Amino acid sequence: MTQHAMLVIWGLFARRIGLVQAVSAVKLHQKSRNHRPQTKVLEFLVAILAGLPHLQDIGRSAHPLDQDQMVAPAWGQSAWADYSGVSRTLQQLAAAEVTELVATLDSISQPFIDQEVERALAQKGELVYDADLTGRPVSSTSISYPDTAFGYMGDTIALGYQAALVSLHSPTYGRLWLANKWHPGDTVSMTRVEALVRTAEKRTGRRPQRRVELLAVRLAQATADWTAAAEAVETSYQLHKEALDKLRDTEWFLRHCEHQVRTLQAEYERENRQTTAHCQLTRAQWKAATYTKRLPRCQQALGIAERRLSRHENRYDDLKAELDRLQAHHQQLLADNAANPHPIRATFRLDGGFASRENIYWLIEMGYKVYTRGRFTTVRDALSAAVTPETRWTQVGHNATMTSWASTTVDDYFAYPLDVALLHYQTGDSLQLATLLHHGQTPVTADEDAWFHTYNGRQTIEAGIRHYRQ
Repeated sequence: MTQHAMLVIWGLFARRIGLVQAVSAVKLHQKSRNHRPQTKVLEFLVAILAGLPHLQDIGRSAHPLDQDQMVAPAWGQSAWADYSGVSRTLQQLAAAEVTELVATLDSISQPFIDQEVERALAQKGELVYDADLTGRPVSSTSISYPDTAFGYMGDTIALGYQAALVSLHSPTYGRLWLANKWHPGDTVSMTRVEALVRTAEKRTGRRPQRRVELLAVRLAQATADWTAAAEAVETSYQLHKEALDKLRDTEWFLRHCEHQVRTLQAEYERENRQTTAHCQLTRAQWKAATYTKRLPRCQQALGIAERRLSRHENRYDDLKAELDRLQAHHQQLLADNAANPHPIRATFRLDGGFASRENIYWLIEMGYKVYTRGRFTTVRDALSAAVTPETRWTQVGHNATMTSWASTTVDDYFAYPLDVALLHYQTGDSLQLATLLHHGQTPVTADEDAWFHTYNGRQTIEAGIRHYRQ
């Protein structure tokens, strides 16, 4: 009898698809005593599949895995090693060996991904990806986990990691994981969008047509902004030069007048002369006083000119960096299209934490339809202000109503027109507001209920996260 029936079935399946044989063939430069290091790597994989939170649970759980007489043979092994041996093997793995093991696992899973890609394209005509970032907390007093950091995990701050996940909507399995990359716990979602998209494209081997024509418009605007900034720098430079020249002239005249005053005072004392209202000494003193009063104004004017020039130079540098980035991005998109004779349609659904404006623009330019939740206070307030007593609301959930606007930049807040929606969630006596954003050819504002549920279809990845945690 066994308490790990699914592990037996999975072991037989793993041998059927060649996973056990592939891992066993990876060269690991460690000594073999009672168990090969490849066996202990497989044991680690089986422990993960069993949901064991700690390696020691291999031998110390209520139903020890290493004592089960059916699991190891199902995985093609005579027996499992003690958990301490598994730990030592994992610690001694070289980075190159880990890379080869990961590549081996990827090669086994790739045919399943390829199959689901073809099925999704045949049935739906597009690929639908879901992305999320979820916390993986560890003990707050632990010092043994590498590269951890404190960050938001759920509704609290905890020590641990953030797992960046992307899945493919699968006709067969519902969801198919493509990537699960761990980062320090203080990592935020909006920094991981590009990496997740690149990973998804690499695993599926398919990508949409890049929208270079949209980027060209933004590139032209960036060029115009940079040109204007360059002109502003030149103007500020001239004003700064004038202010500096005026200050230097004032300082020179002041020194000259003060020297003249000292010379005349000495002369008047030697000759025992008295000053008069219009004598040479009085006029020199008057000039010195004039330049003394003028000096602080010149210094203040130079300070203003320096700050203005610095501000314009910083803006110039920022716009130049942005222009360079967009130009490189444009060249990359052109190269992508040239190397992609058979583009597909694809959708990315993302949590609001990913949805910075730049990330939305980037996804659009990469050719994706985008479904996301907005976290822009400016947009929420603008939409709320646009609501009138005649506004039509659609019931999209038991406590949620929704109204929408098609193809709007929301008073130029966005560079590209988006479909936007305002949601009202009634929770008891309180009303909570949220916004949805969409870009694509689907007329989502014509069917707000479908839009709402299409976006919330990304809950498949959240269900997967909950299942993983359990």
